Amino acid sequence: MKLVVLGSGTSVPHPRRASAAFWLETSAGSLLLDCSADAAHRMAEENLDWSNLDAVWISHLHLDHCVGLASLLFGLKWAPQTQGRQKPLKIYGCEGIKKLLRAIDDSNDYGLFEQPFPIELHEVSAAERDFELLPGLQARTFSTPHTRESLAIRITDNDEASVVYSSDTGYSEELAAFAREVNLLILECSFWRDKPTAKHLELVDAMRIARLAEPRTVLLTHLYPEWDGVDLESKAKELWPGMTIEAWDGLRLEI
Repeated sequence: MKLVVLGSGTSVPHPRRASAAFWLETSAGSLLLDCSADAAHRMAEENLDWSNLDAVWISHLHLDHCVGLASLLFGLKWAPQTQGRQKPLKIYGCEGIKKLLRAIDDSNDYGLFEQPFPIELHEVSAAERDFELLPGLQARTFSTPHTRESLAIRITDNDEASVVYSSDTGYSEELAAFAREVNLLILECSFWRDKPTAKHLELVDAMRIARLAEPRTVLLTHLYPEWDGVDLESKAKELWPGMTIEAWDGLRLEI
């Protein structure tokens, strides 16, 4: 697997961090993890094969994670690169994603589902824990303490390479168990310290989860501007001795 960080930031505008989005290249195909407003253009900026994207995962309905899906579909509909495409685009999302997309679509007759290629839209409930994203790419979900519908996802390929993407979450030891011994844990770390809400993580929370999960590597993301000027990786090392990497837009990792 290969990961490209498209957006390591939050809803707050930042000159170097777009909102949440990650490109995951696997032996089974390509997957977009969350789709912020910046995601479509970030894929192009990183010279990724966006017109042949195989699947999209939407973790929850906060706009910095999902609103770009409608504009991505609008762009794919009219892009010259997709006019000859035949394979479907599979979209998997939390409860409510169908209602949101249809509301946007109906607001101005965009025809988002009238594509040159098939769209397969699957809504995943918290109870629907195991499913196939693509042939040879398995997924499990975990309900996170963030919103009613928010889900973390664990992705495993036929070679047993594995990724967990927490998306937004509060502290949860059950999340650590869900991510146990994963190759790469993409974990939100919104705040350095003194977090203003229990529905996100600060550094000490993230490192507690890392200690319990024992992943091969932790990638800390969803970083608010208060992280500017802070040596995140050094601060993390003080709390957990394992491999911790600060996400930044354009970062590429082999898994």
